[in-house]
Amino acid sequence: MPKKPGGRSRQPELIERSKRPTIPIAPDHRLVVLTDETDWTELEERVDQIRMSKLKNAAGRPPHLRALIGALILKATRDMTWREAEDLIRYYAPARYLCGLTETEWSPDHTTLHDFAVLLGEEGVRLINEYAVKWAVEEKLANPSVVVGDTTAQEAAIPYPNEAGLMAAFMSSVSTASRRGGAALKNFAEKAHTTFKKAKEKFRRYRFFAKCKKARLKLLTEMATMVEGTQVRLAQALEESRAAGHRVSKYGKVALGKAVQLHETMKSLLPQIRYWLKTGRVAAGKIINVHIPELYSIVRGKVSKPVEFGLSWGIARLRGGFLLATMALNRRELIDTRFAVRAVDHCIAIFGRPPRAFAYDRGGYSQENVTALRNKGVVEVGLAPRGQAGWAVGAAAKEKLIRERALVEASIGALKSRRYGFNRPRARSAKMMAAYGQLAVLGFNLNKLARGLARRNGMVAVAG
Repeated sequence: MPKKPGGRSRQPELIERSKRPTIPIAPDHRLVVLTDETDWTELEERVDQIRMSKLKNAAGRPPHLRALIGALILKATRDMTWREAEDLIRYYAPARYLCGLTETEWSPDHTTLHDFAVLLGEEGVRLINEYAVKWAVEEKLANPSVVVGDTTAQEAAIPYPNEAGLMAAFMSSVSTASRRGGAALKNFAEKAHTTFKKAKEKFRRYRFFAKCKKARLKLLTEMATMVEGTQVRLAQALEESRAAGHRVSKYGKVALGKAVQLHETMKSLLPQIRYWLKTGRVAAGKIINVHIPELYSIVRGKVSKPVEFGLSWGIARLRGGFLLATMALNRRELIDTRFAVRAVDHCIAIFGRPPRAFAYDRGGYSQENVTALRNKGVVEVGLAPRGQAGWAVGAAAKEKLIRERALVEASIGALKSRRYGFNRPRARSAKMMAAYGQLAVLGFNLNKLARGLARRNGMVAVAG
């Protein structure tokens, strides 16, 4: 039997089917529970303070803060792209209810949602997360008198760093950015076209045909020489661009800024590559990515993954399972011995008092830390001792804190699952990696909070 042209049904509807479905939203849905229990007035005031602190002035139309905050919460509770969040807010009833849009046809687009997340940044999302944790404490779902600390690594979505890959990425990115960065850079790109082509061929030979160490080192040296020459010509082109004061378009400004960033990054990276070629050792503070130079290697000592590449984080877990997260500004800021004390300071800053009991693994142990924590008001200091040293707490407290200490590993594992996307986030800068890290922690806490509030009301939160 032949099909009707167009692929539609051969039996049409007698009355055209409505494209405006009317369905009730279940009161025990996770997003509905969060919407009904949240103090949106206070949350909007907090977010508006963060927003105004980052804007130059209040010019322009007022934002739809209620909808934007709801969208941020939606993305936090389950990892998704901003386009997917836009689609859910437009067509998914519980998501529209969360954003306060059930009485209107308007929906924010993905660009607006992304710009709002960029505006808030890591510190803005962190303040929202601290609000959620304090809310959980008020609801008796979390207990700040027992806290456990630990550090972890947030891996970046980058390829494994090696000298050849870094130089190839630099040459390819400079070639692309220079074509849109104004007249001076465009002229530079045309003159360096042959060099870029040769660099691409050398990287191909290094990857597929260099089988011995001598051949690889020879190709790496040749590539380093080409990068060095490109750096000199790129510096001249950037200086010409500044001197001429050429105006560039919106995308041209982005391309020009990218070329400047690549040039500055390679200034530090090229000597590190030369040092490795000469000594065979990795230079201190080695740059591992030309696009996000703030990233660093984190030695974890794991059997399956001895080194991770990204950012360091400190995690504090309250009894009840809620988390507070702190991002390290550099690779040395949040080492275990420092974070063991800083985690308690963070709790004091938020709750106004130190925890009664605090636990940490042996990485944070030292007699100085035990003394410092006791001076801050911690009664039961459960730092796992090193060597022949004894515990600073009794047997009963020791067993309690060991159990609490084990639970923080499970919480960190949940953060790094595909549901929250803490690891390898879709970010192209260290700032957005930090924001997505806090967003994952916020989603973890909000899902736990929704389940606890639903249980208090005699319900079981569905859909997550």
